[in-house]
Amino acid sequence: MTDMVKARNYDEDGFVKRAACICVNEDETQVLLVSSRRDSELWIVPGGGVEPNELPDMAAIREVREEAGVCGMLGRCLGVFENSERGHRTSVYVLVVKEEMEEWDESKVFEMQSVGKHPILQWRTLFTGRKRKWFSMEEAVKQLAKHKPVQSSYVSLLLPDRDHTTTITHSPSSCQNTITPPPPLSTIIDHQVEMVRQMELGSEMENDIKEDDTAESDGEPSKSPGSSQEDLSNGIVAEDAAADT
Repeated sequence: MTDMVKARNYDEDGFVKRAACICVNEDETQVLLVSSRRDSELWIVPGGGVEPNELPDMAAIREVREEAGVCGMLGRCLGVFENSERGHRTSVYVLVVKEEMEEWDESKVFEMQSVGKHPILQWRTLFTGRKRKWFSMEEAVKQLAKHKPVQSSYVSLLLPDRDHTTTITHSPSSCQNTITPPPPLSTIIDHQVEMVRQMELGSEMENDIKEDDTAESDGEPSKSPGSSQEDLSNGIVAEDAAADT
């Protein structure tokens, strides 16, 4: 909603949870930036706060639709970037733009005012509509470096000839809600075959132990180090435990 202040959503460390999309063309040679609300000459990566009970990737898609008026195919997550000065962490995704709307939520001029009733706390601010513009990756990094160094750092990750010796002070952590893909079917089958083999091996060893006990039932069973039933059983358990790890 553009006519009201959204409630902030915090993570377990007290950082505001945000999500953003680097909107690119098909071959990732250009990136779409939007103008700042407070200064139309400054450009930013579209993004915003993650609402309660909202996944970061869904928040990223929603924010680019509201701020940039684009839709597309959500791709990989570059990481979660922390801005300690502003007190927020942003999950950053790559989105390939498929559609550009002629009008969108924040392309219009609107006025925001406080919800407080006390005269001293009341305020009114007029925001101009957002513009959007395509930049080359290199130019986008330069534009953002002027006033958004964190955003500049994660857009620079898409530069094909990026100097990997350059120190990025705002390095990302792992993406939130990352889904681990299931193992290949061949791996599952191999694991099941190994389990069956281990069970058969354990059954054979158990039968050998029973035969030895039967053969020596008339006398005192011989005990040699590492050959008792208890030791063999422990060996089987240890082998199974090693296989599980």
